[in-house]
Amino acid sequence: MLESQVLVVCALLAFCCAAMAQNAQSAKSDLTGRYEGTAKNVQGEVIKVTFELTEKGGAMSGMIRSDHGDFTITGGSHNGVEVKLEFDAGGPTGTINLKMAEDKLSGTWSAGEDGGAVEVKKAATGETPKKS
Repeated sequence: MLESQVLVVCALLAFCCAAMAQNAQSAKSDLTGRYEGTAKNVQGEVIKVTFELTEKGGAMSGMIRSDHGDFTITGGSHNGVEVKLEFDAGGPTGTINLKMAEDKLSGTWSAGEDGGAVEVKKAATGETPKKS
């Protein structure tokens, strides 16, 4: 009888620890914040970019600011290390497909016939945006 009670208590503790670890991991992977870096277009031009991201329940929103203008993030998702953003490119919907590694996001972007590589790093909290 005592053995079965100990097993039940151990099982409950293991379940609670696993749930707490999953919640801690989810909180750590929230992408809300400002990310700064560069993108390249098909001509090979290096473009300064800033992503101002808000994540709620895995859904993404915010703004992309660049040397070529500002673009509203109209949708997107975050699932594990995979991040997908959709933005208003003033015509065709632009897409950005990224992979997360520590505080960096890297991948590719496309809008119509243009596109290329993109890499951004999370800006330190309290850091002021850089002027172009």
